[in-house]
Amino acid sequence: MQSSPDDPFHDYRAGDYFCELTSQRPDDRGTAAVVRQRIGAIGLDTLRARAAAAETELINLGITFTVYSEAAAIDRILPFDCIPRLVTASEWRRLEDGVRQRVAALNAFLDDIYHAARIVHDGTIPAELVFGNANFRPEMQDFPVRFGTYVHICGTDIVRDAAGSFMVLEDNARTPSGVSYVVENRHLMSRAFPDLMAGMRLRPVDDYGRRLLAAMTEIAPEGVLDPQVVLLSPGIYNSAYFEHVFLAREMGVPLVEGADLVVEDDRVWMRTTAGPKAVHTIYRRIGDDFLDPTVFRADSLLGVPGLIQAWRRGNVTLANAVGTGVADDKAVYAYMPRIIRYYLGEDAILANVETHICREPEGLAYTLAHLDRLVVKPVGESGGYGITIGPRATRAQLDAARAALLADPANWISQPVISLSVGPTLTEHGIRPRHLDLRPFAVTGRDTWVLPGGLSRVALKEGSLVVNSSQGGGSKDTWVLDDAAGERAA
Repeated sequence: MQSSPDDPFHDYRAGDYFCELTSQRPDDRGTAAVVRQRIGAIGLDTLRARAAAAETELINLGITFTVYSEAAAIDRILPFDCIPRLVTASEWRRLEDGVRQRVAALNAFLDDIYHAARIVHDGTIPAELVFGNANFRPEMQDFPVRFGTYVHICGTDIVRDAAGSFMVLEDNARTPSGVSYVVENRHLMSRAFPDLMAGMRLRPVDDYGRRLLAAMTEIAPEGVLDPQVVLLSPGIYNSAYFEHVFLAREMGVPLVEGADLVVEDDRVWMRTTAGPKAVHTIYRRIGDDFLDPTVFRADSLLGVPGLIQAWRRGNVTLANAVGTGVADDKAVYAYMPRIIRYYLGEDAILANVETHICREPEGLAYTLAHLDRLVVKPVGESGGYGITIGPRATRAQLDAARAALLADPANWISQPVISLSVGPTLTEHGIRPRHLDLRPFAVTGRDTWVLPGGLSRVALKEGSLVVNSSQGGGSKDTWVLDDAAGERAA
């Protein structure tokens, strides 16, 4: 790519990595070139000034998350990078089909393991991996779940390798977060960079709240014609509380805490100034353990006593269902290609990253023998915690990882280091390549709808592969181009 020294991209080099803006993709119809030209016309100084103003706006709007490990700076914004990530129409069709397929398989798997457990009895997946899983909930066995949908909201973490191929890194089937940033990032771009977006034909993201409400209405108990939906939050001290407020507002439903709900005669009621009001669907952002102190943790002050019994009686629906954590376990992840084939009779549209299961002797032996070349992850953690990246680890870190593997092999998996794709990112040194991933969000009632694009998380530290917000990552607006995007943009 030739450019003048005045062009912010003049010294941009992606190296051997696939770049989400500059790598050749014939079906982008020239949109990437238009974006680069417009950024060049804005200029680096103006780009910085507008980016700083956008981050100030995030602070003023209270768009934050909480990092509990840093007592001196608890509330943070998710840093926003103003250079968008482009996804072409054909790329999106593949991603959308792959996510839908994966969600269908996850729901079939959960419905099976909590009923007949055919996949276990047939030997396709080890019994210990399911029934010995910390997230398996015996209380859900033979539990009636509307439409067989356990995972109503799913966030699928997807990466791209050096060849530009998409691969699934992780499934988030419990209470996935981050969708609020997808919508807010688009709003921020439209306000701060209207000249960059002018004429672009992009798939919209603004109707997520409407789609989510439609699914929550659809899964309400049978026979309820005008269901009351609520969003159940742990409260203001939760790390994702901003998102809870945002989603309740987008859906137009009450945001409640456990103390706002009460169960009487196996029905859930919401306390209001006008008296009790029946509740039919609860989009819960509280973990399984804290939902109902009469069933799970007796010391929970966040949940609602009697909630699970009301659900079992068919008087309320919870989304996501209890017990979905089995499906996003990192060890179960390794079996997903087989799970997809078992229930759907299809090959996976989106491949898995090669995964070694350390609970299995051969997986442990391979991991220990190649520790300095692998990424080692605990199966039960999220947010990027507990990960050891072998090629970048110190000898002490590798020794600690080896000790942890030997002490509890079942808690670990390992994967090769993927040459994650990069996106041009505004840094103090100019526009530089930074690694990123993508989390599309799927909403399922009877059927599955996937929000066009998703959360593009970017590792802001040079060379870092960890994109998680809790580990210093930021986000970008994800532009899914329609089939005529380049024609309109040019």
